[in-house]
Amino acid sequence: MKDWEVNPDDYLKDKEDNFVLKVDGTPKKRGGRKKGTKSRGYNYTRANQARMAANKSVREKEKLIAKAEAKLKNQKNSLKTSKSTLAKIDNNEISTQGKVVTEDNIVNLPKRVKEEALENVIFKPNEGPQTDFLAAPETDVLYGGAAGGGKSYAMLVDPLRFAHRAAHRALILRRSMPELRELIDKSRELYPQAFPGCKFREVEKIWTFPSGAKLEFGFLERDADVYRYQGQAYSWIGFDEITHLNTEFSWNYLASRLRTTDSLITPYMRCTANPGGAGATWVKKRYVNPSEPNESFVGKDGLTRRFIPARLEDNPYLSTDGRYEQMLKALPEVQRKQLLEGNWDITEGAAFTEFDVEVHVIPPFEIPIGWERLKGIDYGYASESSCIWGCVDPSDGTLIIYRELYRKGLTGEMLAQMITNMELEDPFSVQGVLDTAAWNRTGTTGPTVGETLQRAGHKLRRADKNRIQGKIQIHEYLRVQPSGRPKIQIFNSCPNLIRELQSIPLDKSNPEDVDTHAPDHAYDALRYLIMSRPKVNDIFSQFRHMRMEQAYTPVDSEFGY
Repeated sequence: MKDWEVNPDDYLKDKEDNFVLKVDGTPKKRGGRKKGTKSRGYNYTRANQARMAANKSVREKEKLIAKAEAKLKNQKNSLKTSKSTLAKIDNNEISTQGKVVTEDNIVNLPKRVKEEALENVIFKPNEGPQTDFLAAPETDVLYGGAAGGGKSYAMLVDPLRFAHRAAHRALILRRSMPELRELIDKSRELYPQAFPGCKFREVEKIWTFPSGAKLEFGFLERDADVYRYQGQAYSWIGFDEITHLNTEFSWNYLASRLRTTDSLITPYMRCTANPGGAGATWVKKRYVNPSEPNESFVGKDGLTRRFIPARLEDNPYLSTDGRYEQMLKALPEVQRKQLLEGNWDITEGAAFTEFDVEVHVIPPFEIPIGWERLKGIDYGYASESSCIWGCVDPSDGTLIIYRELYRKGLTGEMLAQMITNMELEDPFSVQGVLDTAAWNRTGTTGPTVGETLQRAGHKLRRADKNRIQGKIQIHEYLRVQPSGRPKIQIFNSCPNLIRELQSIPLDKSNPEDVDTHAPDHAYDALRYLIMSRPKVNDIFSQFRHMRMEQAYTPVDSEFGY
């Protein structure tokens, strides 16, 4: 039995005759000497002394256990918070809050870690679009709009999200090397601070991080430059100022390079841009038109996508100064609306603004045998030779472009052979028109390119080269009819023609014509074809021109008939 049960009078009680308890839950003894005892104090028995010592030991151990449990609980909470923060840093946690470390995350870190984190902040994104861009979970994101919104710094920081993973491979692209130099200089300031020990190889333009991760800088002056990345795999690809790319060809090709073997790395494509530029039309159609700003959507290619608009006022370092804003206000109206207001509806310079991939580009289908087929040819040796094949849908007269040839460095004989090989599947001989320059003699005694093509059996006549009327006719063919269908549709297997119709600009000195200094070889071949007045023929007339096994010999050397 307990002592307070044997000697209850020795312990304090309240008014309701209940024991007054101490902190450890045991009754509290009365002070002073026990009533009726001498001043020398209690005369404890050995049994009571042993019991008191045992109780004291138990109480001390219980206190130690309680302290240990409280400490363990605090450590578990701290561990949970630290793991959550690390998950966001490593980009392994997907939440509605995004994938960046916030100030709340830092506050919840252990004290020593928090102090060190706050003292060593290298880059803090501006609130608003820049933070949204770095936190975006979508696969493909465009951060674009007004100039000075902090897009370039965001482009440099975003690929660092996986720089601690050895398998991470990032690629940052710009149009030209001089433009790329600015980004490289900024990376020299940022990356060594963020990852001490990282090294930059100047010749290859590659950063190597301590983990083994790599980040490469590259440029795309021409569409063909994408082939230097053939066979490569990247877990992150970024296009800085993507509207400087004339067409979406480079984007589409490099999107096929986006993959990784590391399951903890999520592949991303990131773009920045200002409105305007040669590629503004296709960029706007891909990112801006399908959805409201800042809203996630799924593209036809199945990729999650988002457009995040940038504004000058989102960058406190420039907006508070005022001088940069005044400089933008002094620009001509079109550039001012694009660079200051971030207006994507202002288009400058595009020759065929009505061209729409969604309307004018279709997947290939089997062409019925009775449809009239024809071709237009633009010849070049130093530049590309282009041949465009078309057929006419007899139901409504729609011109279907079903095949293209686009190759430089071809002689007349080489071009003739390639066209012959590509027409093997056509049921009838395909008549066509050829650039008049291909009939001209240049001091040689041999046959011209036109004569070479005729001798190979190709029925050709001289093309109508009226540039202004030809351009007008292309506008007419691109126009959507009341039926909802345009007069021309193009198989998606003709990327060069699609690219040129998307990007070819107007001639600044003659806005009625296109800029002849831009790539226009497929455009010219199409113009020749349309100016040949393609019409619907009945199938019986086609049998008069069936392909013969012997070589074709023209009666009229000028027109090829």
